[in-house]
Amino acid sequence: MKSDADKLLENNPELNQLDDATVLSHVQRTQDEWVFNTLMLEGYDVPFKYSRKKTYRTLNGARVNVTYYPQVEQVAGMDFEIMKVVRIRRA
Repeated sequence: MKSDADKLLENNPELNQLDDATVLSHVQRTQDEWVFNTLMLEGYDVPFKYSRKKTYRTLNGARVNVTYYPQVEQVAGMDFEIMKVVRIRRA
């Protein structure tokens, strides 16, 4: 029986899966009715971003499984690579 992550990966070839990654930094910012989350993971220099309707407990130091895809975000006319999180679960 396939897991939800396996089904997502099978249907979307651009998605990537990262298992058992350690969260170095977790920042939550509120804007309007959304809470924007940014994660920095051990061994990665690229931020992992996602949004939620409510704040979430801090993930600092936690181990997580992340399903994501690479994306380019433009800030002040410069391109920055980010990872757009589709699914995140504690490992």
